[in-house]
Amino acid sequence: MTAITARLHMTLPGFTLDVDLELPGRGVTAIFGPSGSGKTTLLRCIAGLDRASRGEVRFRGQPWQSDQVFLPVHRRPLGYVFQEASLFSHLTVLGNLQYGQRRSHGRQPQMFDQAVQMLDIGPLLARMPDRLSGGERQRVALARALAQSPQLLLMDEPLAALDAARKREILPYLERLRDELAIPILYVSHSADEVGRLADFLVVMEGGRAVAHGPLQETLARLDLPIQLGEERAVVLTGTVAERDAQWQLARVDFDGGHLWMRDSGLAPGRQVRLRVPAAGVSLALSHQEDTSILNVMQGTVQAVAQGDHPALALVSLRVGAAVVLAQVTRRSIAALAIEPGKTVFAHVKSVALMQ
Repeated sequence: MTAITARLHMTLPGFTLDVDLELPGRGVTAIFGPSGSGKTTLLRCIAGLDRASRGEVRFRGQPWQSDQVFLPVHRRPLGYVFQEASLFSHLTVLGNLQYGQRRSHGRQPQMFDQAVQMLDIGPLLARMPDRLSGGERQRVALARALAQSPQLLLMDEPLAALDAARKREILPYLERLRDELAIPILYVSHSADEVGRLADFLVVMEGGRAVAHGPLQETLARLDLPIQLGEERAVVLTGTVAERDAQWQLARVDFDGGHLWMRDSGLAPGRQVRLRVPAAGVSLALSHQEDTSILNVMQGTVQAVAQGDHPALALVSLRVGAAVVLAQVTRRSIAALAIEPGKTVFAHVKSVALMQ
């Protein structure tokens, strides 16, 4: 269900933002791209911090910007989390949250307690901001935004200022917000790990334009655009831990189309997880080969074949049940195996990683 419409044109010195987007009403929409691609400008226009010269912004049918209307940011029911926590240094954590609550104008008063509980900051309420770690400060900033009872949550690279350890500390809280809040979240990032772990919907920005957008798994699997999360092409699969093999220290993750074995990370059966499957770690065969060290072999149907990142390479899109997997193989192999759309093949998955 579409909740956000953003049709915006904005010209700045040396840069033009020109987008036409319809974004979903729940889950995390990641706005992804390199520095200077327009991610933050798009977010600020949706928030009302910047005004595009032409276009419209609608939220659940309500006009926030049009030819006749421009709602200032304080009249838009949203919370905004910046790269820096920007807490009020003269207020305690509780005081910072109460400031956010006063901006809620009476919407969902229970959100204050829910924010404290979800972000586990009850023990911090009496502290001053200068007595908080970087991760704690960002959790408080998130809670302050939630205390406003927003109908839309905007995050502009909220982990960019944190080191790797603090990022690992915060990410489970962001996953919890995604899973438990019934509101859309727009999340600006250029981090492949954050996007792969958090996003449900992906907008890829380049040169002020949205060059691709759609559900995360489908968008990453497109062959017509070179969308990469990190240094190589990969897809993200969502599955459930189904079995743990104590003898061999492995875990089986089932997804809609098959299963994958991987190293056991101690996650309990029933836990939903995301897996990253790089295209370079998938090879193809015309028959199920059992005399191999590769544990993960899946039958699929070729959807499309495209040129790879090197003249010698090709990318193959495979439908495996409801999922799509990419394989990077040589063009010579494509010819030798006569791989073409509609052909049944077996994908040998040599590399799979848990996103956590």
